[in-house]
Amino acid sequence: MSEKSHHKVIILGSGPAGLTAAVYTSRANLEPTLIHGPMPGGQLTTTTEVENYPGFPEGIMGPDLMKNMEDQAKRFGTTLTVDTITEADLKSKPISLKSDKAEYTCDALIIATGAAPRLLGLDAEKELMGYGVSTCATCDGAFFRDSIITVVGGGDSACEEALFLTKFGKKVYLVHRRDELRASKIMQDRVLAHDKIEVLWNKQVKSIDGTKKDGVKSMTLYHTGTNEEEVVETDAVFIAIGHTPNSSLFKGQLEMDENGYIVPEKNSTKTNLEGVFACGDVQDHVWRQAITAAGTGCMAAIETERWLESGEAHQDSPGY
Repeated sequence: MSEKSHHKVIILGSGPAGLTAAVYTSRANLEPTLIHGPMPGGQLTTTTEVENYPGFPEGIMGPDLMKNMEDQAKRFGTTLTVDTITEADLKSKPISLKSDKAEYTCDALIIATGAAPRLLGLDAEKELMGYGVSTCATCDGAFFRDSIITVVGGGDSACEEALFLTKFGKKVYLVHRRDELRASKIMQDRVLAHDKIEVLWNKQVKSIDGTKKDGVKSMTLYHTGTNEEEVVETDAVFIAIGHTPNSSLFKGQLEMDENGYIVPEKNSTKTNLEGVFACGDVQDHVWRQAITAAGTGCMAAIETERWLESGEAHQDSPGY
């Protein structure tokens, strides 16, 4: 028989959004329980040095930043639980979450499950992530000043990243598998007119070559029509083929956009269901930064506290 437990607040996700929400709700004496899967810490755990998070003038390693956030949340009384939620009934009172081994109920739920960058499926992506392979130009572009940089993709995000990276790289390749970009007309025009950007049409990446010690050195491309291969020197490869929000557990219950991002109320983290709040990358397809995720985690915590204090939470739930 699975264990059952009730909590005032449950937070799903242990990235910057979830852990910031945990710090704020625990300091408000809401005794939150944060549930995360077997790989805690979110995307920052796959990042090496983080230079753009305020408060660390010399930078900080991604895993160290997340460990600091976790320790801070635990210091104020957050309970961290490792489990994988497989069922969620967000309309029940109290809210019900189930895993293979336990059932959790709560008065308020903060969803901070994040989003996963889509990858090409190459072994080198995992091996060299943070060592010349990246999914975030804003995070890592400054590490590649005066370098040859490659962006893979053909939509608005890829074009934005390519344009941004021209601030640092001496040359930027944009690798696209078709013969025309999917980006908006204005983004296409900017990319095609930029003297630092060269679009490699009808090409896909077959392999990325390098080591953790030396970084990325080159990539092997193949032509989508002829299968002809070529080796191109590059110092970094930025994958910009989109993200997948980790929201499938809540489909049919929460309002989402066509790509699966949770849609909260305007200027709020409130969802369409009472007592359910969403923060971080699971509801943000624009900024996707650790600092913005942390900011919405703070918002979700404060809105949760106010909602519980307002008496709108179900008064007959086991938490009262």
